[in-house]
Amino acid sequence: MLSKRISEASETFTRRDLTRLTVGAILLVTILTGIFALDLFPQRLSIQEGDVAAADIVAPRTYEYVSQIETDADREAASTAVVAVYDYSVPKAKQIATAQLAAFRRLVAAVDTAFDPGTKEEQRTALLQNAIKGLSPEAQSTLSGLTPERWAAVRAEASRVLDATERTELKDSDVDEVKSKLADQMALLDEGERVLAAEIINPLIVPNSAYSQDLTNQARARAAEQVPDHTVSYLQNETIVRKGEKVTALDIEAIQKFGLTEARPDVARLGGWFLLSILIVSVLMGWIWRFRSELWHRNNAMLLIGLIVAGTTLLLKLTAGRPGLPFILPTAAAAMLLAILLDAGVATVVLAVLALLGGAVNGSPNAQELTAFILFGGLAGIVAIRRGDRLQVFIQAGLVVAIVNVLVVATFGFLGLHDTRGVLELMGASLLSAAGSAVAAVGTFAVLGSVFGILTVFQMLELANPSQPLLRRLLVETPGTYHHSLMVGNLAERAAEAIGADPLLTRVAAYYHDIGKLANPLAYIENQAGAENIHDQLDPQTSAQVLKQHTADGIDIAYKAKLPKSLIAFIPQHHGTAIISYFYARARGLAAEPYGGLQTAGGAQAAAAVDERKFRHAGPKPQSREAALIMLADGVEASVRSLASRDEPAIRAMVGRIMDERLADGQFDECDLTLRDMEKIREAFIQQLLGMYHQRIAYPQNKVVEIESRRGTGTSPGA
Repeated sequence: MLSKRISEASETFTRRDLTRLTVGAILLVTILTGIFALDLFPQRLSIQEGDVAAADIVAPRTYEYVSQIETDADREAASTAVVAVYDYSVPKAKQIATAQLAAFRRLVAAVDTAFDPGTKEEQRTALLQNAIKGLSPEAQSTLSGLTPERWAAVRAEASRVLDATERTELKDSDVDEVKSKLADQMALLDEGERVLAAEIINPLIVPNSAYSQDLTNQARARAAEQVPDHTVSYLQNETIVRKGEKVTALDIEAIQKFGLTEARPDVARLGGWFLLSILIVSVLMGWIWRFRSELWHRNNAMLLIGLIVAGTTLLLKLTAGRPGLPFILPTAAAAMLLAILLDAGVATVVLAVLALLGGAVNGSPNAQELTAFILFGGLAGIVAIRRGDRLQVFIQAGLVVAIVNVLVVATFGFLGLHDTRGVLELMGASLLSAAGSAVAAVGTFAVLGSVFGILTVFQMLELANPSQPLLRRLLVETPGTYHHSLMVGNLAERAAEAIGADPLLTRVAAYYHDIGKLANPLAYIENQAGAENIHDQLDPQTSAQVLKQHTADGIDIAYKAKLPKSLIAFIPQHHGTAIISYFYARARGLAAEPYGGLQTAGGAQAAAAVDERKFRHAGPKPQSREAALIMLADGVEASVRSLASRDEPAIRAMVGRIMDERLADGQFDECDLTLRDMEKIREAFIQQLLGMYHQRIAYPQNKVVEIESRRGTGTSPGA
């Protein structure tokens, strides 16, 4: 199967994977939880009401609580607002009204007798003079001057007003005011008659509603009970008391609610951070296991990812709650480093995790803005950094990050999160962050690559330098192998460009793939320079063992030269488990000779008895497209070199045969190579070989002599 995007190792979660997950998760979760918990153990705050705050006292977390002080104040206000309660009731009012009307009738009984038709004038005058005590002279005069008809009108109106007054609520505090307005309530009477009627009923006006302390207290208690609890809420890092301000009772209550005076750990928040750490680590490691199995089994790569996540989180935590400071952090450098050292996919996933963590540790109101700032700035860095093989690339990436950061800040400024000054300050912080990211990335990626054993572009450029000790040894001790390695590098690099593999890695690996031949140069025909071939004196199996030994020797030489491990892996993979066909065929032929050759039944059986496994390389098969390209280029270059005629049909046929043999032998079952890739590789090889072995014009002998003579004199031949 050519296309295996996910290795078989990643499809089954083994016990080894479980061990790796457990150890890695415990370590990273512990580190992250410890970072998150840096502010969960505050120092004990010694402060009292009336003290002046020596520094800003801020809320350590978002919290809402019931303020007893505020609640008591609200209930006191509600209780005070209740008006005095009186004991008025309708039955009581009716009873009082009836009693007062009866008293009214008794009061005016003498007047009624005086105006009786049977009473004489002299008796009437005498009776009216003393009928009602306490009347003013004006009212007495009005009474004496009334006719029976007018008295009936005055009596009826006075009775009506008295009854109406007593049947409605009349508070004891309002009696005097009501009495003063009695005359105004009389109807159908003249001025004197209204005054008379008012003076008659004035003594009879009594309150039917008295102030009740018990009822008032009950009403106030009910009003206080209906007042809801007064809740006070603080956002994380919101100021409770500012520096230089006096501490109030409300401030003390808030400080105590947050436990700042006791310095007790915030267990709830610690649990929340612990769960968040588990979630982040589980998702991150699960993604790597599922989609980057080649990194999952590399301790150095996993350690690098953990270090970057933990280090960036620590910086975000230390700057949390400080206005503008988190925006200065070069967070995009983390994404750019991972994109250069590992790949863009890992960088993107880790960046998303860091963006979420940045928003989480900073809290409102900057959580969303900081998350967007980290995410979009980091993505811009990933897109712009590409391979990071030149200083100019880092500068360009820094500029792109700066532009994106400024746009993010401007966006949230237009959304109303900041005023103009705040936007300008954060834009300045954005520029510092972008510049710091570029500097941090260019200054540390080579160091990190060296420390964690990750092959970087700069390392590969250095290793490709012909002055490298191993390459110099190849040139001096094995010139044929050196030239062969250069040719393989040219072929493999051309094919890598065609299928989107890493051309530089492919070329550098090709330069070192045969360094094992330094251990025994004359065992390989390209270094014999026409001398006697030692394999003519050896049996095929021994010759095969000699040839296979160069991969093991190459690994030993590479380790002694301290080559990167990722480069050493190409040495055994460039042959895979391919068969050494020449010596295998020779061994079969020698085995069949006593029986008359392969054409006879006995010869065929003897040939079949030759153990093929002894003539195969130890492997492993190519694990990457780059290794597969070196395998193909190695076989193609050696085979085409042996051709007597190197015209296009011969080259095309040989390239096709070598590739088909490797494909049929299953050498590409463990790498990411498709049939479409194979066709592109075929054409790339053919075009490169045609360029390398192009036909030259056969100059006449006299022209050759002329050219050589001009070369000797330092002049150039004519066109």
